[in-house]
Amino acid sequence: MPIGSYIGRFAPSPTGPLHAGSLVAALASYLDARTHRGQWLIRIEDIDAPRTMPGAAESILHTLASLGMRSDAEVVWQSRRYALYEAALRALQAEVYPCGCSRREIADSQIHSGIDGAAVYPGTCRHGMPAGKQVHSWRLRVPEPGNAVDCVDFEDRWLGPVRHCLSTEIGDFILKRADGSWAYQLAVVVDDAAQGVTHVVRGGDLLNSTARQIYLQRLLGMATPHYLHVPLVSNANGEKLSKQTGARALDLTQPVQELLKAANFLGLELDADAVHTLDGFWQQAPAAWSRRMEGLAATRPAA
Repeated sequence: MPIGSYIGRFAPSPTGPLHAGSLVAALASYLDARTHRGQWLIRIEDIDAPRTMPGAAESILHTLASLGMRSDAEVVWQSRRYALYEAALRALQAEVYPCGCSRREIADSQIHSGIDGAAVYPGTCRHGMPAGKQVHSWRLRVPEPGNAVDCVDFEDRWLGPVRHCLSTEIGDFILKRADGSWAYQLAVVVDDAAQGVTHVVRGGDLLNSTARQIYLQRLLGMATPHYLHVPLVSNANGEKLSKQTGARALDLTQPVQELLKAANFLGLELDADAVHTLDGFWQQAPAAWSRRMEGLAATRPAA
């Protein structure tokens, strides 16, 4: 890969301080960018206003910098980019329709669950909202079953080949809500394209979003990045580590130990006994990431 042709990013949601789970994703994306001699960007995904914690974004940026990870360009904030999302929605208007269904109604009419465990939208408002309903959201119409573009195939650099069918596993999905808030799926596609992102390295909880995002990219004529989804850090109950499941902020009095724990979780082989400083960690970590990726490429299933 030519120098400078790789652009990666880390895109945290500021719902709390950086914790062990989010550090794993940050470290993986940072090391992947460095081993490709590319750019590493930080984007603050703060469009979910009710869950955004005041000061969390600044705390995350400070923590990353304290660990030796700084953005190679100005930090982007999603909450300042709504005009871009509106333009994309207009470009998609032929495939977007208003929906008056509440979450309760969708759950009650559930035919089957999708890949993320949520109910697949049954298409109640696909051909027009029933009389008396108010708009709750705007949804994107996905292809019919059997359509040539219904199933989305992509090669995950950690997991190997992945296939998800939009009509049966996802259903028509939300792009914007009636309160004016934007859905993650649209915002991330627009921002990745605007920033020229070529490689997305993120947590495995977002694997099930990838087909939606690739489909949006195709409709909008945007390039599709290469994807890599790293395993999730879990708590003692097997739940994804997060603020809601008791994740603690990283201990910045022991930055090397925090980085070593994240590297160990990713399966990186470092001489931990020889790592006593941040510089020492960063001297070893890129080569360890390269070896890990070479090992994965040799063992993952073929497409």
